[in-house]
Amino acid sequence: MSLAVRSTSRDPVVFVVDDDLSMREALESLFRAAGFPVECFASARQFLSRPPTDSAACLVLDVRMPDLGGLELQHELTRSSREVPIIFLTAHADVPTAVRAVKAGAVEFFPKPFDDEELLRTVRKVLEREQRALAERGELAELRARRARLSERERQVMALIAMGRLNKQIAVELGVSENTIKAHRRHIMKKMGAASFAKLAFILARLG
Repeated sequence: MSLAVRSTSRDPVVFVVDDDLSMREALESLFRAAGFPVECFASARQFLSRPPTDSAACLVLDVRMPDLGGLELQHELTRSSREVPIIFLTAHADVPTAVRAVKAGAVEFFPKPFDDEELLRTVRKVLEREQRALAERGELAELRARRARLSERERQVMALIAMGRLNKQIAVELGVSENTIKAHRRHIMKKMGAASFAKLAFILARLG
């Protein structure tokens, strides 16, 4: 197995799974020359034994391999909820296999020999998209953590704010004074990191 230096937790990484040593070495050289951290595996089972990454990643995967093939690995990753975009490579391209791979969520299906630049463009596009998605998931997790720090009453008030209720209406509904609601609103905005009502509205929309 040819294995490059492991990436740090937030570096985007390209995984290569191919039973052909010369192909693994060629792909590793290609991706490293383009500036991508890369990890190579000689079999699907070796890849499955690696702990899931928390960084943006994509998997460049051979279709036909002994023991466990690329399509079977794709199925296993889906079954175990290990989400990683897959780019298939194969020297035995056929339409039914390509259709099956793409229907199961593959990003692209390249027949061997492939165009290096086209493969690099695809990998770059996938990793950029994954980095954006990872950042958005992190931001959403932070917003949920902030919401969890609200008191029960503050969550009630925020829910009513999200429904478009005015301070006076919320006060009547909760049986408290309008000034109390104004105080809750200030605390909510501070805890949620919202400098304005418009920002709070945006946060509420993201939280659903």
